[in-house]
Amino acid sequence: MYLLKSIFLSVLVVVVSSCEEVKPPEPVGPLPSENQMAWQDLEYYAFVHFSVNTYTDMSWGFGDEDPAIFNPEKLDVRQWARIAKEAGMKGIILTAKHHSGFCLWPSEYTDYTIANSPCKDGKGDIVREMAEACKEYGLKLGIYLSPWDRNYAEYGSPEYITYFRNQLTELLTNYGEIFEVWFDGAHGGSGYYGGANETRTIDRSTYYDWQNTYDLVRKLQPNIVIWNDGGVRADLRWVGTEAGYVGETNWSLLNATGDVPEDMLRHGVEDGDSWVPAEVNTSIRPEWFYHPKEDDKVKTLPELMNTYYHSIGRNGTLLLNFPIMPNGLIHEKDEKAVLEFANAVKEVFDENLVENAETEASNVRGNSSTFSADKAIDTNTDSYWTTDDGVSTGSLTITFDKSTSFNRFLVQEYIRLGQRVKTFTLEALIDGNWEELASETTIGYKRILRFPTVEATKIRLNITDSKSSPLISTVGVYHAPQILTAPIINRNQFGEVIITPGDSESEIYYTLDGVEPTSTSSKYTEPFSTDDGKILVKAVAYNSNTGKSSPITEEKFDISKKNWKVVGVEDGEVNKVIDGNTGSSWYQDKESNLPKSIVIDLGKEQNLIGFSYLPDQNWWGDGIITDYRFYVSQNGSQWRLVNQGEFSNIKNNPLKQVKSFKSEKARYIKLEALRNTNNNNTVGYAEIDVITQ
Repeated sequence: MYLLKSIFLSVLVVVVSSCEEVKPPEPVGPLPSENQMAWQDLEYYAFVHFSVNTYTDMSWGFGDEDPAIFNPEKLDVRQWARIAKEAGMKGIILTAKHHSGFCLWPSEYTDYTIANSPCKDGKGDIVREMAEACKEYGLKLGIYLSPWDRNYAEYGSPEYITYFRNQLTELLTNYGEIFEVWFDGAHGGSGYYGGANETRTIDRSTYYDWQNTYDLVRKLQPNIVIWNDGGVRADLRWVGTEAGYVGETNWSLLNATGDVPEDMLRHGVEDGDSWVPAEVNTSIRPEWFYHPKEDDKVKTLPELMNTYYHSIGRNGTLLLNFPIMPNGLIHEKDEKAVLEFANAVKEVFDENLVENAETEASNVRGNSSTFSADKAIDTNTDSYWTTDDGVSTGSLTITFDKSTSFNRFLVQEYIRLGQRVKTFTLEALIDGNWEELASETTIGYKRILRFPTVEATKIRLNITDSKSSPLISTVGVYHAPQILTAPIINRNQFGEVIITPGDSESEIYYTLDGVEPTSTSSKYTEPFSTDDGKILVKAVAYNSNTGKSSPITEEKFDISKKNWKVVGVEDGEVNKVIDGNTGSSWYQDKESNLPKSIVIDLGKEQNLIGFSYLPDQNWWGDGIITDYRFYVSQNGSQWRLVNQGEFSNIKNNPLKQVKSFKSEKARYIKLEALRNTNNNNTVGYAEIDVITQ
């Protein structure tokens, strides 16, 4: 009887213990709001840029463009929404007003709107059409409203803030629910300003009174998130570049006050006191607004896939821009590229290879099935594997049902209780031995790793350091098909064409006659010389083992720089300005004050119709010119000013700047730098080139 009673009591203790609830870990650090969580779940959405400067081929409108030029004869915002939906995007952010001040809706506070354009006989409202199209296609609507307005006469005065908030109120009350509002960081500078035609400066940290503006936004749209890169901290942060990536280490945290250096924008702050996750914004073309010259510069599939892995795959979201053509449509090349991108992403992540796998963890919180290893592969992002309190390291092992080939690894944290993981490694059991595939830092909402294809029976995630108990909600293993990277084409100063493959497994074929290259075209084996005139080079990478080819790279080169010389400079490094190598750069004497100029002898007289300037291509290179004058001369002493202005948005998007002018005969050219992005005396150059008739 005593033995039976003891057994009964022992069983009772086990039953009672198993019924006791094991509590989840306590939150760690700042946490995302419900609005931020809803935004993070979107992952991928569209930007569209369309304004009066679409019709002037400018990056930024000056504010004096006539509304009469805004006449999209084939305007179809449903096309924009359809493409976004088919591309797998979850929303669209519309540039309702860019820096020019031109409004895509009939604002009652200014005449500088679509109502005074030929669009739909003055009865157009693109914001309303966009809202209706988003609703039809099941997309979220976002609004971009530039705080800088180069048209409005009172910009720079307190009166403008009232005007700005009045327009903001129109946009956030008349068009339904808005998921995100986007305030560009550009501020102050030259503009039309109601006819003043002057430069105005403001203190961006105080002028806009951001906190009260944010309060207004949240009152009007309770479910919204706010993007801003200056002043008071918003809900989302810029990543410090428009090139389409965020840092490999990426904390969704910043401090609520204080300056945010560029390094913090890319990586966040490990011990930040506010949840401010990263949004990666980039364009499907080099620039944000449509330019015909960029029709052959649409991002290729490998470039878009890199952007995906460097944004969504690094704990960020991806905001991909479509520049709208003057006729009011997305270009067919942009549509083709983004749909190929969608198909490629689907092909990679369509089959999760852990579906039938077994899991084992080094430690499970309270030995409870609620937090067991299998919660990391159960497809429920609200469940997770975690460890006991005080255990900030651990391993999760996945055993496949057979030897499996893979080259992608996806992992997610349960961020509702904070971002925790500092470092981790990934190993695979290959031929009976554990081999390290990666050693990385943060995870956050989602982290995706790429590595060469391996075949293994097991894979092991090792959390090597964490702020507290790690919370792993999702693990995925995938096998991505090979996508060949397009080659890079350059021509050096001596007229030699150099084609660099994107990977070691492919062969390069090229043409010089405008015909699309194939595996039967000329094979590239070494640099080859060309004559001194214009040439068009097209190249493709081809893998003979798989029969696959890369996208085609196309580069147009003007006259050779073989006989060019930089005049009046003793520095032996100055030749980097004309060497054809976009990776090299030269900096002018940093001690002297602006303006500064550089003079180039072209060797003989040429018929010029434009020039180009490429800034230092090392990220955050100094001395990037913003305001300039360009002169030509036949003798090197008597100069004619043929072009002047600004290189718009060049700090955030340091691309080659191309400027045109009326035909001029000249042997000498002079580029004069008036101002740079940092308002100091540094002037740098990667390349200067000319455009001939």
